[in-house]
Amino acid sequence: MLAYTSHVPDLTTRSVTSLASVDAASWDALAHEGCPFLKHGFLRALELSGSIGDEAGWRPVYVLVEQRGAGGAGSAPRLVGAAPTYVKRHSYGEFIFDWAWARAAVQGGLRYYPKLVIAAPMTPATGPRMLIAPDVARDEIVRRLVAGVRDVAEAERCWSIHWLFTTAREHDELAAHGFMRRASYQYHWHNEGYADFDAFLATLTSRRRKQLRKERARAREGIDDLEWVRGPDLGPADLADIDRYYRSTVRAYGGLDYLQTGFFEHVHKAMPEQMLWARARRGGRTIAGTLYFETDEALFGRYWGCDENVPFLHFEAAYYAAIERCIARKTARFEAGAQGEHKLLRGFAPSRTYSNHWFRHPGLASAVDRYLAEETIAAHEQMRELEDYLPYREGSSDPETE
Repeated sequence: MLAYTSHVPDLTTRSVTSLASVDAASWDALAHEGCPFLKHGFLRALELSGSIGDEAGWRPVYVLVEQRGAGGAGSAPRLVGAAPTYVKRHSYGEFIFDWAWARAAVQGGLRYYPKLVIAAPMTPATGPRMLIAPDVARDEIVRRLVAGVRDVAEAERCWSIHWLFTTAREHDELAAHGFMRRASYQYHWHNEGYADFDAFLATLTSRRRKQLRKERARAREGIDDLEWVRGPDLGPADLADIDRYYRSTVRAYGGLDYLQTGFFEHVHKAMPEQMLWARARRGGRTIAGTLYFETDEALFGRYWGCDENVPFLHFEAAYYAAIERCIARKTARFEAGAQGEHKLLRGFAPSRTYSNHWFRHPGLASAVDRYLAEETIAAHEQMRELEDYLPYREGSSDPETE
């Protein structure tokens, strides 16, 4: 059991513009709650590849809380809290959309940028945005981090502050510190202790069971094998395929390739144990794949791409094989990325996501507050309606007949 101190003496708050000046082990010793996208290696890979920085419009100003003398007289300060904070001049790569707010501000003669964002850049995954040492008084570190973020907003003359994809606990904590609440949803798959993939299928309606089996069979007919390649076993050719697939998929859907060349090599070097590549091969060559990040708590599907369009291979490599892996490893949760109502029919349930916001201009703050009140009601109604489309059978009806 951890021993918590009720008061943390000798705390100081400062900010740095690069994680190059922060010890990786100290940063990673903070509580990340199973989220790999705020690990030192991931964020540093974004920096080193130029995916974040002045030119990218994500300028880091990491807020740090340190305790002096924690290791005895003359010891270096101990990092006990951090917030991944960025000054932004656009709203790309956030996945909590505020474009309408920006337009309203401009139409009202107000400035919207620069703004301050506390987030995992370009990554729509829930996780702590206040990284805190597990053995210190949390409330005190939260206060320090919030104050530090507000200080950065003042120093950088930011017009708003946005905490994106926070945990439910942080959502409440930030509301208590004066930040507006915003709730949305994604589609997540939850492991209910299934013995195997067939046990999962048995919970679905007969129609959906048949469809999923058909889709898996069709996908497997088009390839020789689908192999799970762990990060340490990825070679240069695999990393090149991952980068190429990422860019081709982005282009195919008219998106922006936020991750610059070199990112995947940097993140692979820093944290290979958490990378996972579902590689589809045929005729001795890779024709498709999905990049995942894996922790003990969850599996995160991030980037899919292909050279050939094999029917249903996307569903197999990006959903079904991953569900099967989660069941085998007893992983509790699978997040397959933002949006995508097609996930509903494959067992992914609407799951709440959270963010918190503050605006400098009282008129804009009031307008957004009214908007959020209406949006929250609508989001709750949408989630209830979407749950009706989930393919799970009710009770003991619709028995297995195949």
